[in-house]
Amino acid sequence: MIEIKSVFKKFGEHQVLNGLSLKIETGSTCVIIGRSGCGKSVLLKHIVGILRPDKGSVFVDNNEINRLSSKKLDEYRLKIALVFQGGALFDSMSVAENVGFGLIEHSQIERKELLERVEESLCLVDLCGAGNLMPAELSGGMRKRVALARAICLRPDIILYDEPTTGVDPITADAVNDLIKNMHDKFKITSVAVTHDMKSAYKIADKISMMYQGKIIAEGTPDEIQNSANPVVHQFINGLATGPITETLDKG
Repeated sequence: MIEIKSVFKKFGEHQVLNGLSLKIETGSTCVIIGRSGCGKSVLLKHIVGILRPDKGSVFVDNNEINRLSSKKLDEYRLKIALVFQGGALFDSMSVAENVGFGLIEHSQIERKELLERVEESLCLVDLCGAGNLMPAELSGGMRKRVALARAICLRPDIILYDEPTTGVDPITADAVNDLIKNMHDKFKITSVAVTHDMKSAYKIADKISMMYQGKIIAEGTPDEIQNSANPVVHQFINGLATGPITETLDKG
C-alpha cells in the first residue's frame, strides 16, 4: 500500500531524510524505531502529504502523493488518520464532538448515524458513554483512547501513530498497545507507528524498520530485530550507552 522511494528532506543545513526507502504491505503494521529527533515524525508527515520531499517519491495505492493536486490530496487525506503523540484533542469540545469532528467537517452524514458511529467508536476503545465528558476530565490514557476513537470513526484505510505510548505509565501503555492490535485485527487497517518504546514495537509490529542517519538500515519481524547482528540495532534495542550511535554523536 505504501512505498517510499529514495526520499530526501533537508531543513536548513540538517539532512533529516537521506535517501530513505521503505515498503509497507497492505493490512500490515509497520513500526519505525530510532532515536528521538532522527526524523520518524518527519517521515509520517511525508506519508500524510503535509511535507513534500526535496527528492524522491511517496506512493500510496500506486498514487504519487507528492504530485497530487490540492483537491486529490484532500480526498486522499480522508482515507488516512494520524494519532498524535499527545492526542491533540480540542479542549473546548466534548469527547463526542472530538471523535466525530472529521465526519462533521468532511461528510454529509446524518446526525443519527453520526451519533451511532461516535458511540460505536468510543465503545471500541472501552469508553462507552463517555461522549459528554470534556478533555480536561480525562486521564492521559483516556485522552489517547479518545484520539484513537477519533481516528477509527473515519474508517480510514491507513492509521499513523506518532509515539502512541509516550507519556503514560507502563500499564496504560500496554492497554494502548492492546487497543492498537485490536483495531488492526478488527478492521485490517494498514498501520504505521513511530516509537522508541521497544516493548510497544515488539507487541504491535508485523515488521520493524530501524531509522538511522536518515535511512532505513534494518528491517525484520520483531524476532529478527531482537536477534539482529547489526551493531546500531543492537545498541538501540538494548538501550546501551556505548556503541556506534553514541560514537557518531560524539564525532558530530
